[in-house]
Amino acid sequence: MSLIRLDHARGITTITLDSPHNRNALSTQLMRELLAALDDAGSDPDVRVVVLDHTGPVFSSGADLSETAAAASTGDMPANILGDILAAVVSCPKPVIAAVRGSARAGGVGLIAAADLAVCAETATFAFSEVRIGVIPALISATVLPRLAPRAAAELYLTGEIFDGTRAAGIGLVSTAVTVEKVDTVVRSWCSSLVRGAPNAVAATKRLLSQKPAIADIDDLAVLSLEFFGSAEGREGVAAFTEKRDPSWVPPATG
Repeated sequence: MSLIRLDHARGITTITLDSPHNRNALSTQLMRELLAALDDAGSDPDVRVVVLDHTGPVFSSGADLSETAAAASTGDMPANILGDILAAVVSCPKPVIAAVRGSARAGGVGLIAAADLAVCAETATFAFSEVRIGVIPALISATVLPRLAPRAAAELYLTGEIFDGTRAAGIGLVSTAVTVEKVDTVVRSWCSSLVRGAPNAVAATKRLLSQKPAIADIDDLAVLSLEFFGSAEGREGVAAFTEKRDPSWVPPATG
């Protein structure tokens, strides 16, 4: 039985973690299915946005500790797959949104931090609980630490204390925190905006955000800017703006 669900509508693929019996723990099966779904979405030209959602009250409890304990003696750790998943989310050419209605721990928090945009319920809870079981938040630091304010990172990494959605937004872990009833509203609003962006321009902008260019890169950035103004998307976008119509890449509205 699959541990994820896939839905596709108007350019939006929703990948739902569907293993509520173990709090959507990042088991080997779930991670392999998630990695395959991310790869498929990233290469599908019909997909414009990826939404990561979940069933049950927990977004993800992190590593499946029963699997991790069994694999520790062999070195074939499930965490190795988690690294591939975090990289797949970050490198996905489509914007990735995390819709977090409930709690997340450890690796689950790393997955949320990897997403380009994240909305959570104010009542959702989070924790970097690794130190409390004798391990460290190593892999997820690649996605979490660039998001967090340094003082908050030190406090929460070292203490393992639980914090809520409102604080998660305040320290940069998520984009915004709302009442649980409004999570879907925020996701729909973001999706509506994202599908209006040209696919190649959105992918390049996502790369630009990860590269963090500086003034020393200004000449290369000027070349890049001119390249996109002269591209097929750039010409179509300018024409659509002038003609007061939607560009060709905007999916048609559904009834």
